[in-house]
Amino acid sequence: MTHDMAELFALREHDHYAIHRRHLNEQMVRVLKAIGYDVGFCRGKGQYLYDRDGNRYLDLLSGFGVFAIGRNHPALCEALKSVLDSDLPNLVQMDVSTLAGILAERLLTHVPYLDKVCFVNSGSETVEAAIKFARAATGRSGILYCEHAFHGLTNGALALNGDEIFREGFEPLLPHCVRIPFNDLVALEKALHSRTIAAFIVEPIQGKGVNVPDDDYLRLAADLCRRHGTLFVADEVQTGMGRTGRFLAVEYWDVEPDMVLLAKTLSGGHVPVGALLTRKWIFDKVFDRMERAVAHGSTFGTNDLAMAAGIATLDVLKSERLVEKAAQTGERLLRAFTEMTQRYEFLREIRGKGLMIGIEFGPPRSLKLKASWHALEAARTGLFSQLITMPLFKEHKLLSQVSSHAGHTIKLLPALVISDSDCDWILNSFDSVIAESHRVPGAIWSLGKNLIGHAVQAKT
Repeated sequence: MTHDMAELFALREHDHYAIHRRHLNEQMVRVLKAIGYDVGFCRGKGQYLYDRDGNRYLDLLSGFGVFAIGRNHPALCEALKSVLDSDLPNLVQMDVSTLAGILAERLLTHVPYLDKVCFVNSGSETVEAAIKFARAATGRSGILYCEHAFHGLTNGALALNGDEIFREGFEPLLPHCVRIPFNDLVALEKALHSRTIAAFIVEPIQGKGVNVPDDDYLRLAADLCRRHGTLFVADEVQTGMGRTGRFLAVEYWDVEPDMVLLAKTLSGGHVPVGALLTRKWIFDKVFDRMERAVAHGSTFGTNDLAMAAGIATLDVLKSERLVEKAAQTGERLLRAFTEMTQRYEFLREIRGKGLMIGIEFGPPRSLKLKASWHALEAARTGLFSQLITMPLFKEHKLLSQVSSHAGHTIKLLPALVISDSDCDWILNSFDSVIAESHRVPGAIWSLGKNLIGHAVQAKT
C-alpha cells in the first residue's frame, strides 16, 4: 500500500467520479456532468487550476474563499511541513497550545477592541460558539438573523440560514431564532424591543447574492443592539481577512462588533480552522470559574497544523500586501463591470467590495430578448445566469458559479493574488459571453433549450 498521496491520486483520478457515485454524493456528480464541469482537475497553483489535459483555468471561486492567498502557497506549505518535521507536542489536552497563543495574539492586533479568541474547526462552528457565548453572556435565548443569510449547515447555524433549500427536511431547528429582512433598521428595532434577543448575527456583506448594506445600516444596527442589551456579531467567515479590501468588512462602516467570526481564509486552504474573537467580559461569562474551564471547546480546535496555517496566512497577507491589493484589483473590476451595464441589457447591477463581487442579471428591455428571458425563467428560475457560467468555463476557462439557488447573480471570489492580466482575462471573457447572450437565436439559447429538454426527460 502506497503512502505517496500524489501517486495514489494519479492512480485513481480517472475513476474518481465513479467512486463518488458509489460511496459519496451521487447528485453532485450528476450536477457537475450536467453543466460540463467534469474535466478532471489534477493540479492547483496560486489562482490557477489545471485539468488532466494540461488546460489552465482561472479559479473565481477559490474554494468558496479559503484560497485567498492562492493554492499551495510556498510559505504555507513550508509552515505545515515544519510542523510535521518538528515532533511538536500537539493536542496535549492537559496543557495549552503555544502556537494557538501566538495566532490569537496576532489576530487580535488586527481587531484591537476585542480581547479573547476561541478556536474551532470551521465557520459553522464559530456560529455555534457565538450562539452559546451570547446566551451565556446575556441570559437570553433569542438569536436574530437576516433573510438570505448563510451562516453554515450544522444544526444551530442552519437555524440562522435564510435560504429554505438548506432548511428543507431538517426542521424543527434550534428554537428562538428570529428572521428579519437584511438592511431594515425598522424591522431590527421591532425585533429587539422584546429584550429577549441575545445576539444579532449578521454578515456585513451577504455571501448569497453579494448583498451590500446601506452606508449607515451596520453602524446604526450596532447602536440599536447596544441600547437593547443585545450582542452585535459580525459573521466575517467569508468577508474577513482581506477579502473585501479591508482586514474586516465592518471597517468600511466603522463598526466594532462584540464578536467577530473568522474561518475560510484563516485556513490557508489546507487545514480547517475557525476563530471567534470577542470581548473579555463575554468570554468570562462562559469561563467564569475553574470547573467551567471546559464549558466550551473542540478536540481539534487548536491543533498545530491549523494554528501554523493561520500564522503563515497572516504573514503572507502582510508581506505581499494582499489586503491592499484586493482593494485595488477589486476597484478595477467593479468599475469595468459597472461600465458594461451601460452596454448590455441583461446586466442589472454590479455589487461588492474588494474581491467579493456580485454580477446580477435581469430581464432586458427589448421585446425579443425579453421573450427569450421569460421562456428560460419559466422553465427554471435562475437558468439564464447558469447559461453564462457554462461558456465562461468551457470556452474561456473561468471557474465560476451562480451565487445562490435559483439566483440571478454570479459571484466572483478569486484569490487575492490575481494579476492585472488575470483581470483582463476575466473582463474579456465576460464581455464575450454576455455579448453572445444578446444574440437570439444563438449558442447560449440553444444550450438553454437543451438543458430544459434534459430536465423534462429526467422528470418523465
